[in-house]
Amino acid sequence: MKYTFISVPATAQKKTTFLNIKAKLAEYADTNAFPIPDFKIGTLDTLVLLSDDLVKYDIAFEQTVNKIADIVRTFTLGTTSHEQTLLVNDKSIDQYIRTFQWNTMKYRTDKSLQETTVTLSQEVNAIDAIMKTKLNTYTQNKNSLQTLQRKQTGNLSVKNLNGIIKKQHCVLNSEYLTTLVVAVPKSLYKQWNGKYETLTSMVVPRSSVKVAEDDEFGLFTITLFQRVVDEFTHKAREDRFIVRDFTYDEDALKLQQEELDQVSSVEMEQQIELGRLAKINFGELFASWVHLKALRVFVETVLRYGLPPDFTAVSIAVQPKFEKKVDETLLAQYGRLGGTHGLNSSSQQDEILDHDLQTVNDSSYRPYVQFDLYFDSHHT
Repeated sequence: MKYTFISVPATAQKKTTFLNIKAKLAEYADTNAFPIPDFKIGTLDTLVLLSDDLVKYDIAFEQTVNKIADIVRTFTLGTTSHEQTLLVNDKSIDQYIRTFQWNTMKYRTDKSLQETTVTLSQEVNAIDAIMKTKLNTYTQNKNSLQTLQRKQTGNLSVKNLNGIIKKQHCVLNSEYLTTLVVAVPKSLYKQWNGKYETLTSMVVPRSSVKVAEDDEFGLFTITLFQRVVDEFTHKAREDRFIVRDFTYDEDALKLQQEELDQVSSVEMEQQIELGRLAKINFGELFASWVHLKALRVFVETVLRYGLPPDFTAVSIAVQPKFEKKVDETLLAQYGRLGGTHGLNSSSQQDEILDHDLQTVNDSSYRPYVQFDLYFDSHHT
């Protein structure tokens, strides 16, 4: 989705100017009015500074909009199409831009342009911060769930052993003896059987029992004195025998399943909540972004064409492959504007000369005011 917002001098004929542009582009694009209210302007110096700030805000808003759109896509996947989930004020993105109206309830026109810009930025930053916190919480919980799931599905060197090691495999309630559980690679069975008794002193002879096996490892229990556990663990590691951290607990299997169910349930709830919040906030963010574009059009229009503001602004939805044609048509119609146009005095021209020179050096410069909004609704 690419939309182009342009502004040209209206010379007191706003409607005629709009209809003229619409007719010229009829074959290549859908053109709609992009109504921008009359704002309190202040000095041209402050407008030049604001124009530079608006560039930075525009980039930041675009990044935030795309970030939240990605969350919507991720967490509402398979439920509805992206066009149905990415809504702005209950309208599709396309409808919202084509029927755009400035929200005077949220952004009062008796406020300065700087105040309105700050309000927009604060709203976007607040939403971004909330979504970042929610996403971090979700990610932490998802990582916990994956860790628990890995313990249930991994090989015997990492898998949770509750339910595999039974009561009869362990020496319990002994003052001196204990049972260790060791994962031995299948290729090292012979080495294990030949060495485990002599890795340290105080290992009970012939106490090794294989209790489970998978494609990679065998799981063996051995009995030894508690005082040599650390030494045995260290020596075993040198021979690639993995001593598992395991203590027999009759209720552990039940508790393990309860924990998995709880974390899984919380993860699902957070997923639904994230998707819901992201959908709502996407609409708010996208509306803020389009309002910021309107501010950019207005500020640039005053800097380019002078005071009092007398211009027509339109949004153009270009048909695929006709972008060049639209550009050529607009240049043919408004190329005569050159740099500035219709300024009231040479002092106004001096004030914005530097700004205009910077703009002309930009490769996207046009003799009329133009800003693009590009949003990929299918990006993942």
